[in-house]
Amino acid sequence: MPRPTRYTNILLAIALSYCVVSIPAVADPSADEARLLEIIEAVRLGWLEADGTPFRVHFLDFEGARYIESGGQNDGLTDLIEHHVEPEADAFEGFELSFTNPDVYLENGFAWVVVDTEIRAVVKRDDREIHNRGYQTFLFRQIEDDWKVVHTHSSSRPVKK
Repeated sequence: MPRPTRYTNILLAIALSYCVVSIPAVADPSADEARLLEIIEAVRLGWLEADGTPFRVHFLDFEGARYIESGGQNDGLTDLIEHHVEPEADAFEGFELSFTNPDVYLENGFAWVVVDTEIRAVVKRDDREIHNRGYQTFLFRQIEDDWKVVHTHSSSRPVKK
């Protein structure tokens, strides 16, 4: 049997490296879950600071996007930021927002996270106190190597005293 030549060894090495590189990587669910929670925290801080930047970074801006909150909705990312996120700074005093107890679900490039939410604030216009609890759902789509929020739905009600 003839011995492999240097040329044969090089071709074999190239073929093997192609096989290794072409094997799809298995997604790490814990890394994806951590990333989703990082995004939600950035969004929470964006609400608190009336800063649209985390929304522009982490939301997928597409025609037909809708963001729902307690029966109202914003049509598209710009509407959400300009008519909801940014005006909060002028409307509220002592604004507090928490997202707790996240339930994370991952499925083939799609994810949803449900969080408990609590909101506290004083409306500057009339000194009315707001203290609501409820839930928020974030829907995500994996775009290349990152996750983008494609929809949110928040619902809360006043806490009984």
